[in-house]
Amino acid sequence: MAATTEEQVERVRALVAAIPPGRVATYGDIANAAGLSSPRTVGWIMRTDSADLPWHRVIGASGRPSPHLATRQLRLLAEEGVPIVDGRVDLRTARL
Repeated sequence: MAATTEEQVERVRALVAAIPPGRVATYGDIANAAGLSSPRTVGWIMRTDSADLPWHRVIGASGRPSPHLATRQLRLLAEEGVPIVDGRVDLRTARL
C-alpha cells in the first residue's frame, strides 16, 4: 500500500468537516469521495488526526459504530437527531 500523502489526509479532513449535523457518511463514502482505494485508509486517518473533526458522523457500512466508540458515538449522533435503531444508524435516512 502506498503511503498516505498530506494532500489525501487534508482531503479526508475536509470531507469529514463538511458532514452536517444530523447526517453521516461511511468510511467507504469518504474514501470514494477522496479518491482513496480503501476505507481502511480513512479509518487510519480518523484514528490519528480527527480530534477537531465531527468524527462521530463517520460510521461503518453496517451502520454500527466500533465497539470501543459505540456508547459515545451513538449518544452524539442521537443528540443531533440521527435515527438509530437497535444500536445501528439508519443509513437510508441519515446518510449523505
